[in-house]
Amino acid sequence: MSEPIAARKRSHLELCEHSAVEYAGKTTLLEEVELVHDALPELAVEEVDLSVTFLGQVLRAPLLITGMTGGTAEAAAINQGLAAVAERCGIAFGLGSQRAMQREPELGYSFRVREHAPTTLLLANLGLVQAAELATSDIEALVRAVGANALCVHLNPAQELIQPGGDRDFRGGLETFRRLVRELSVPVIAKETGCGLSRSVAQRLCDVGVRAVDVSGAGGTSWVKVEALRADPQRAALGADFADWGIPTAAAVLGVRGLPCEVIASGGIRTGLDVAKVLALGAQVAGIALPVFRAWRDGGAPAAEAYVLRLMDGLRTAMVLTGSRSCADLARAPRVLGSKLRDWLTVGGGE
Repeated sequence: MSEPIAARKRSHLELCEHSAVEYAGKTTLLEEVELVHDALPELAVEEVDLSVTFLGQVLRAPLLITGMTGGTAEAAAINQGLAAVAERCGIAFGLGSQRAMQREPELGYSFRVREHAPTTLLLANLGLVQAAELATSDIEALVRAVGANALCVHLNPAQELIQPGGDRDFRGGLETFRRLVRELSVPVIAKETGCGLSRSVAQRLCDVGVRAVDVSGAGGTSWVKVEALRADPQRAALGADFADWGIPTAAAVLGVRGLPCEVIASGGIRTGLDVAKVLALGAQVAGIALPVFRAWRDGGAPAAEAYVLRLMDGLRTAMVLTGSRSCADLARAPRVLGSKLRDWLTVGGGE
Protein backbone atom coordinates (compact mmCIF):
# COMPACT_ATOMS: atom_id res chain seq x y z
CA MET A 1 0.00 0.00 0.00
CA SER A 2 1.41 3.41 -0.97
CA GLU A 3 2.11 6.00 1.69
CA PRO A 4 -0.52 8.77 1.99
CA ILE A 5 0.77 11.96 0.38
CA ALA A 6 -0.20 14.16 3.34
CA ALA A 7 1.79 11.92 5.70
CA ARG A 8 4.84 12.12 3.44
CA LYS A 9 4.60 15.92 3.20
CA ARG A 10 4.29 16.21 6.98
CA SER A 11 7.33 13.98 7.40
CA HIS A 12 9.34 16.07 4.93
CA LEU A 13 8.57 19.26 6.85
CA GLU A 14 9.49 17.71 10.19
CA LEU A 15 12.81 16.43 8.87
CA CYS A 16 13.69 19.76 7.25
CA GLU A 17 12.78 21.51 10.49
CA HIS A 18 14.77 19.35 12.89
CA SER A 19 17.26 17.09 11.07
CA ALA A 20 20.60 17.42 9.29
CA VAL A 21 19.34 17.37 5.71
CA GLU A 22 22.00 19.43 3.95
CA TYR A 23 24.97 18.14 1.98
CA ALA A 24 27.91 17.23 4.20
CA GLY A 25 30.78 16.31 1.87
CA LYS A 26 29.95 18.44 -1.14
CA THR A 27 29.50 22.22 -1.30
CA THR A 28 27.83 24.57 -3.76
CA LEU A 29 31.36 25.61 -4.90
CA LEU A 30 30.27 29.22 -4.46
CA GLU A 31 33.33 29.50 -2.21
CA GLU A 32 35.29 29.01 -5.46
CA VAL A 33 33.83 32.24 -6.86
CA GLU A 34 35.46 35.55 -5.94
CA LEU A 35 34.05 38.86 -7.13
CA VAL A 36 36.71 41.48 -7.77
CA HIS A 37 36.60 44.38 -5.33
CA ASP A 38 36.14 47.87 -6.76
CA ALA A 39 37.66 50.40 -4.33
CA LEU A 40 36.46 53.33 -6.48
CA PRO A 41 32.90 52.38 -7.44
CA GLU A 42 31.65 55.93 -8.23
CA LEU A 43 28.26 54.75 -7.04
CA ALA A 44 25.85 55.68 -4.27
CA VAL A 45 23.89 52.95 -2.50
CA GLU A 46 20.59 54.57 -3.48
CA GLU A 47 21.56 54.30 -7.15
CA VAL A 48 21.71 50.51 -7.01
CA ASP A 49 18.74 48.91 -8.77
CA LEU A 50 17.97 45.34 -7.69
CA SER A 51 15.00 44.94 -10.03
CA VAL A 52 14.95 42.34 -12.80
CA THR A 53 12.45 41.15 -15.36
CA PHE A 54 11.79 37.42 -15.16
CA LEU A 55 9.22 35.58 -17.29
CA GLY A 56 8.06 38.98 -18.45
CA GLN A 57 7.27 40.29 -14.94
CA VAL A 58 9.29 42.87 -13.01
CA LEU A 59 10.61 41.74 -9.61
CA ARG A 60 11.90 44.26 -7.09
CA ALA A 61 14.81 41.90 -6.39
CA PRO A 62 16.08 38.79 -8.22
CA LEU A 63 14.73 36.36 -5.64
CA LEU A 64 12.32 33.43 -5.61
CA ILE A 65 11.03 31.53 -2.60
CA THR A 66 11.10 28.12 -4.22
CA GLY A 67 8.41 25.48 -3.89
CA MET A 68 8.55 23.50 -0.66
CA THR A 69 5.28 22.04 0.49
CA GLY A 70 1.53 21.58 0.25
CA GLY A 71 -1.17 19.10 1.16
CA THR A 72 -1.50 19.68 4.92
CA ALA A 73 -2.89 22.38 7.21
CA GLU A 74 0.64 23.28 8.30
CA ALA A 75 1.71 23.50 4.66
CA ALA A 76 -1.21 25.83 3.96
CA ALA A 77 -0.05 28.18 6.72
CA ILE A 78 3.53 28.11 5.42
CA ASN A 79 2.49 28.74 1.82
CA GLN A 80 0.15 31.58 2.73
CA GLY A 81 2.62 33.21 5.10
CA LEU A 82 5.59 33.02 2.77
CA ALA A 83 3.51 34.09 -0.26
CA ALA A 84 2.55 37.22 1.69
CA VAL A 85 6.25 37.84 2.39
CA ALA A 86 6.96 37.51 -1.34
CA GLU A 87 4.20 40.01 -2.09
CA ARG A 88 5.52 42.58 0.37
CA CYS A 89 9.10 42.18 -0.86
CA GLY A 90 8.19 42.15 -4.55
CA ILE A 91 9.81 38.78 -5.28
CA ALA A 92 8.56 35.52 -6.82
CA PHE A 93 6.99 32.56 -5.01
CA GLY A 94 6.80 28.88 -5.88
CA LEU A 95 4.34 26.28 -4.66
CA GLY A 96 5.27 22.76 -3.61
CA SER A 97 4.28 19.78 -5.73
CA GLN A 98 0.56 19.82 -6.53
CA ARG A 99 0.44 16.05 -6.83
CA ALA A 100 -1.42 15.99 -3.52
CA MET A 101 -4.00 18.43 -4.87
CA GLN A 102 -4.36 16.47 -8.11
CA ARG A 103 -4.99 13.20 -6.29
CA GLU A 104 -7.08 14.66 -3.48
CA PRO A 105 -8.79 17.88 -4.67
CA GLU A 106 -9.92 18.68 -1.12
CA LEU A 107 -6.26 19.47 -0.34
CA GLY A 108 -6.28 22.30 -2.88
CA TYR A 109 -6.79 24.89 -0.14
CA SER A 110 -3.18 24.35 0.98
CA PHE A 111 -1.91 25.66 -2.39
CA ARG A 112 -4.25 28.63 -2.88
CA VAL A 113 -2.27 31.73 -1.97
CA ARG A 114 -3.49 34.33 -4.47
CA GLU A 115 -5.48 36.33 -1.94
CA HIS A 116 -2.26 36.71 0.06
CA ALA A 117 -0.11 37.51 -2.98
CA PRO A 118 -2.31 39.15 -5.63
CA THR A 119 0.51 40.62 -7.76
CA THR A 120 3.28 38.09 -7.06
CA LEU A 121 4.87 36.04 -9.84
CA LEU A 122 3.48 32.65 -8.78
CA LEU A 123 4.85 29.30 -9.97
CA ALA A 124 2.76 26.13 -9.96
CA ASN A 125 4.58 22.83 -9.50
CA LEU A 126 4.20 19.23 -10.66
CA GLY A 127 6.58 16.28 -10.95
CA LEU A 128 7.67 15.18 -14.40
CA VAL A 129 6.48 11.59 -13.94
CA GLN A 130 3.04 12.80 -12.87
CA ALA A 131 2.93 15.33 -15.72
CA ALA A 132 3.70 12.52 -18.18
CA GLU A 133 0.68 10.59 -16.90
CA LEU A 134 -1.79 13.49 -17.01
CA ALA A 135 -3.59 15.07 -19.93
CA THR A 136 -2.51 18.64 -20.61
CA SER A 137 -6.05 19.82 -19.83
CA ASP A 138 -5.77 18.36 -16.31
CA ILE A 139 -2.45 20.12 -15.75
CA GLU A 140 -3.90 23.35 -17.10
CA ALA A 141 -6.71 23.01 -14.56
CA LEU A 142 -4.17 22.68 -11.71
CA VAL A 143 -2.36 25.81 -12.88
CA ARG A 144 -5.58 27.78 -13.23
CA ALA A 145 -6.91 26.61 -9.87
CA VAL A 146 -4.08 28.44 -8.08
CA GLY A 147 -3.84 31.38 -10.50
CA ALA A 148 -0.19 30.64 -11.35
CA ASN A 149 1.84 32.55 -13.94
CA ALA A 150 4.01 29.57 -14.93
CA LEU A 151 4.47 25.86 -14.24
CA CYS A 152 7.57 24.30 -12.70
CA VAL A 153 7.94 20.69 -13.77
CA HIS A 154 10.33 19.18 -11.29
CA LEU A 155 12.96 16.55 -11.99
CA ASN A 156 13.92 14.42 -8.99
CA PRO A 157 15.08 10.95 -10.07
CA ALA A 158 17.68 10.66 -7.29
CA GLN A 159 15.08 11.45 -4.61
CA GLU A 160 12.54 9.07 -6.13
CA LEU A 161 15.01 6.18 -6.26
CA ILE A 162 15.57 6.45 -2.49
CA GLN A 163 12.01 7.38 -1.50
CA PRO A 164 9.91 4.51 -0.16
CA GLY A 165 7.42 3.76 -2.93
CA GLY A 166 8.98 6.37 -5.21
CA ASP A 167 8.89 6.44 -9.00
CA ARG A 168 11.12 4.03 -10.89
CA ASP A 169 10.29 4.76 -14.55
CA PHE A 170 11.59 8.06 -15.96
CA ARG A 171 11.02 7.43 -19.67
CA GLY A 172 9.25 9.97 -21.89
CA GLY A 173 10.33 13.03 -19.95
CA LEU A 174 11.57 15.15 -22.84
CA GLU A 175 8.49 14.43 -24.91
CA THR A 176 6.34 15.50 -21.94
CA PHE A 177 8.14 18.83 -21.83
CA ARG A 178 7.65 19.20 -25.59
CA ARG A 179 3.91 18.58 -25.21
CA LEU A 180 3.48 20.98 -22.29
CA VAL A 181 5.43 23.77 -23.98
CA ARG A 182 3.21 23.39 -27.02
CA GLU A 183 -0.15 23.02 -25.27
CA LEU A 184 -0.08 24.89 -21.93
CA SER A 185 -1.17 28.52 -21.75
CA VAL A 186 1.67 29.46 -19.36
CA PRO A 187 5.48 29.22 -19.60
CA VAL A 188 7.12 25.95 -18.54
CA ILE A 189 10.10 25.86 -16.17
CA ALA A 190 12.24 22.76 -15.72
CA LYS A 191 13.30 22.48 -12.07
CA GLU A 192 15.79 20.07 -10.57
CA THR A 193 15.51 19.35 -6.86
CA GLY A 194 18.99 19.62 -5.42
CA CYS A 195 21.14 17.47 -7.72
CA GLY A 196 21.76 20.05 -10.44
CA LEU A 197 21.24 20.32 -14.20
CA SER A 198 24.05 19.60 -16.63
CA ARG A 199 24.51 21.69 -19.76
CA SER A 200 23.50 18.80 -22.00
CA VAL A 201 20.21 18.29 -20.18
CA ALA A 202 19.50 22.03 -20.16
CA GLN A 203 20.26 22.21 -23.88
CA ARG A 204 17.74 19.45 -24.62
CA LEU A 205 15.14 21.28 -22.56
CA CYS A 206 15.83 24.56 -24.37
CA ASP A 207 15.56 22.76 -27.70
CA VAL A 208 11.94 21.80 -26.97
CA GLY A 209 11.05 25.33 -25.90
CA VAL A 210 11.33 25.31 -22.10
CA ARG A 211 11.29 28.97 -21.05
CA ALA A 212 13.46 28.74 -17.93
CA VAL A 213 15.48 26.24 -15.92
CA ASP A 214 16.08 26.06 -12.17
CA VAL A 215 19.44 24.32 -11.88
CA SER A 216 18.86 23.53 -8.16
CA GLY A 217 22.39 22.35 -7.59
CA ALA A 218 24.10 20.28 -4.95
CA GLY A 219 25.28 21.91 -1.75
CA GLY A 220 22.03 22.86 -0.05
CA THR A 221 19.24 20.51 0.98
CA SER A 222 19.80 16.89 -0.06
CA TRP A 223 16.45 15.26 -0.76
CA VAL A 224 18.29 11.96 -1.01
CA LYS A 225 19.24 12.46 2.65
CA VAL A 226 15.66 13.42 3.53
CA GLU A 227 14.31 10.23 1.96
CA ALA A 228 17.08 8.11 3.50
CA LEU A 229 15.99 9.31 6.94
CA ARG A 230 12.50 7.97 6.18
CA ALA A 231 13.54 4.69 4.55
CA ASP A 232 14.05 1.09 5.69
CA PRO A 233 17.64 0.11 6.58
CA GLN A 234 18.50 -1.23 3.11
CA ARG A 235 17.28 1.84 1.26
CA ALA A 236 18.73 4.13 3.94
CA ALA A 237 22.14 2.57 3.24
CA LEU A 238 21.66 3.23 -0.47
CA GLY A 239 20.72 6.81 0.37
CA ALA A 240 23.89 7.21 2.42
CA ASP A 241 25.93 6.14 -0.62
CA PHE A 242 24.29 8.85 -2.75
CA ALA A 243 23.79 11.57 -0.12
CA ASP A 244 26.34 13.84 -1.83
CA TRP A 245 25.33 13.04 -5.41
CA GLY A 246 24.94 15.93 -7.82
CA ILE A 247 26.37 18.90 -9.67
CA PRO A 248 27.37 21.79 -7.37
CA THR A 249 25.24 24.89 -7.76
CA ALA A 250 28.02 27.15 -9.04
CA ALA A 251 29.05 24.55 -11.63
CA ALA A 252 25.46 24.07 -12.78
CA VAL A 253 24.91 27.82 -13.24
CA LEU A 254 28.14 28.25 -15.18
CA GLY A 255 27.38 25.15 -17.20
CA VAL A 256 24.12 26.55 -18.59
CA ARG A 257 25.46 30.05 -19.20
CA GLY A 258 24.68 31.28 -22.71
CA LEU A 259 21.80 28.90 -23.40
CA PRO A 260 18.57 30.46 -24.75
CA CYS A 261 16.55 30.23 -21.54
CA GLU A 262 16.21 32.16 -18.31
CA VAL A 263 18.06 30.70 -15.32
CA ILE A 264 17.13 30.29 -11.67
CA ALA A 265 20.01 29.38 -9.38
CA SER A 266 18.97 27.48 -6.26
CA GLY A 267 20.62 24.96 -4.00
CA GLY A 268 22.47 26.24 -0.95
CA ILE A 269 21.89 29.97 -1.48
CA ARG A 270 22.22 31.38 2.02
CA THR A 271 23.47 35.01 1.84
CA GLY A 272 23.16 38.10 -0.29
CA LEU A 273 26.75 37.52 -1.39
CA ASP A 274 25.69 34.05 -2.62
CA VAL A 275 22.96 35.75 -4.64
CA ALA A 276 25.48 38.19 -6.10
CA LYS A 277 27.80 35.34 -7.08
CA VAL A 278 25.14 33.32 -8.94
CA LEU A 279 24.01 36.45 -10.79
CA ALA A 280 27.63 37.11 -11.76
CA LEU A 281 27.83 33.51 -13.03
CA GLY A 282 24.83 34.01 -15.30
CA ALA A 283 21.59 33.41 -13.37
CA GLN A 284 18.71 35.88 -13.57
CA VAL A 285 17.11 34.89 -10.25
CA ALA A 286 18.26 33.12 -7.08
CA GLY A 287 15.97 30.65 -5.34
CA ILE A 288 15.81 30.06 -1.58
CA ALA A 289 13.91 27.46 0.43
CA LEU A 290 15.30 25.88 3.60
CA PRO A 291 16.67 29.04 5.28
CA VAL A 292 13.49 31.03 4.70
CA PHE A 293 11.41 28.09 5.98
CA ARG A 294 13.54 27.87 9.10
CA ALA A 295 13.27 31.63 9.62
CA TRP A 296 9.47 31.29 9.35
CA ARG A 297 9.56 28.41 11.83
CA ASP A 298 11.59 30.44 14.34
CA GLY A 299 9.76 33.74 14.08
CA GLY A 300 6.86 33.56 11.65
CA ALA A 301 6.35 35.94 8.76
CA PRO A 302 8.31 38.84 10.35
CA ALA A 303 11.44 36.66 10.68
CA ALA A 304 11.05 35.28 7.14
CA GLU A 305 10.65 38.79 5.77
CA ALA A 306 13.68 40.01 7.74
CA TYR A 307 15.71 37.18 6.21
CA VAL A 308 14.65 38.14 2.67
CA LEU A 309 15.47 41.79 3.34
CA ARG A 310 18.89 40.74 4.66
CA LEU A 311 19.52 38.90 1.39
CA MET A 312 18.57 42.04 -0.52
CA ASP A 313 20.88 44.16 1.64
CA GLY A 314 23.75 41.74 1.09
CA LEU A 315 23.18 41.76 -2.66
CA ARG A 316 23.06 45.56 -2.70
CA THR A 317 26.33 45.72 -0.76
CA ALA A 318 28.04 43.33 -3.20
CA MET A 319 26.80 45.42 -6.11
CA VAL A 320 28.30 48.60 -4.66
CA LEU A 321 31.57 46.80 -3.98
CA THR A 322 31.77 45.61 -7.60
CA GLY A 323 30.63 48.94 -9.07
CA SER A 324 27.40 47.40 -10.39
CA ARG A 325 24.39 49.71 -10.70
CA SER A 326 22.12 46.94 -11.99
CA CYS A 327 21.92 43.17 -11.97
CA ALA A 328 22.87 43.26 -15.65
CA ASP A 329 26.06 45.11 -14.67
CA LEU A 330 26.76 42.46 -12.03
CA ALA A 331 26.48 39.73 -14.69
CA ARG A 332 29.42 41.43 -16.46
CA ALA A 333 31.50 41.99 -13.31
CA PRO A 334 34.97 40.43 -13.23
CA ARG A 335 35.34 37.29 -11.15
CA VAL A 336 37.94 34.71 -10.21
CA LEU A 337 37.14 30.98 -10.33
CA GLY A 338 38.85 28.32 -8.24
CA SER A 339 40.38 25.15 -9.63
CA LYS A 340 37.59 22.78 -8.53
CA LEU A 341 34.99 24.90 -10.30
CA ARG A 342 37.15 25.12 -13.42
CA ASP A 343 37.44 21.32 -13.39
CA TRP A 344 33.65 21.07 -13.55
CA LEU A 345 33.61 23.45 -16.52
CA THR A 346 35.86 21.18 -18.55
CA VAL A 347 33.15 18.52 -18.26
CA GLY A 348 29.98 20.62 -18.38
CA GLY A 349 30.83 23.29 -20.93
CA GLY A 350 29.53 26.82 -20.45
CA GLU A 351 31.54 30.01 -20.46
